[in-house]
Amino acid sequence: MKMLALFGFGSVILRGAACTVNDLLDRDIDKKVERTKSRPLASGALTPAEGFYFLVFQVLLWLGFLLQLNNRSLIIGASWLVLSFFYPLMKRLIHWPQAFLGFTINCGVFLGSAAIKESLDYAVLLPIYFAGICWTLVYDTIYAHQDKKDDFKAGVKSTAITFGDNTKYWLSGFGAACISSLALTGYNAHLAWPYYPFLAAAAGHLAWQVSTVDLSNKSDCHRKFVSNKWFGAFLFGGILCGILAK
Repeated sequence: MKMLALFGFGSVILRGAACTVNDLLDRDIDKKVERTKSRPLASGALTPAEGFYFLVFQVLLWLGFLLQLNNRSLIIGASWLVLSFFYPLMKRLIHWPQAFLGFTINCGVFLGSAAIKESLDYAVLLPIYFAGICWTLVYDTIYAHQDKKDDFKAGVKSTAITFGDNTKYWLSGFGAACISSLALTGYNAHLAWPYYPFLAAAAGHLAWQVSTVDLSNKSDCHRKFVSNKWFGAFLFGGILCGILAK
């Protein structure tokens, strides 16, 4: 329970730091996007200097979190922090920034394994890491459809713009790859049978998202994006029950 609480704290801190970097670097772009123009830095409620000081505070908290872990975890965690800061730049450079986001934020599976087991079981970690990347491509592409018109005008790249009218075909493929990889993860990790009904529920939720989302409706895109908390809950419940039932 101590490690679970510690990682819960760490995930909030790292996500917050990444959001602060994003808002600092994107403040001029955010002014041009209807949904983001009211953000503190874009609206002028906070100065860039104030945002930077807050970022330093968040980084110090993250380093404090890492110091509670072993040396391997410290190296992985520090590298993860650096990678997280590059995502805002990817929106200017590549047409698949959501893939880089997935590549970055799902590194937590390696940090968690190094901290708890002090080893890296790649037969388990690589499938769940790949599944996380595919899941990120699903939910963040849906999220990006909220801003696709403003992003296009501002010169910001995203998979929502890249996939265009073919988005649902791409999302279906990523969803199938995600669930298949999670099934392989469960098999390689020797999780007991309760894991698989939860995985089936997660698959159903993902299929519901992709099949029903109205990509031209900002409100519906936001609702589907937020609903991914249930996908995460199904997956967490499945892993927990799969371990306890061993």
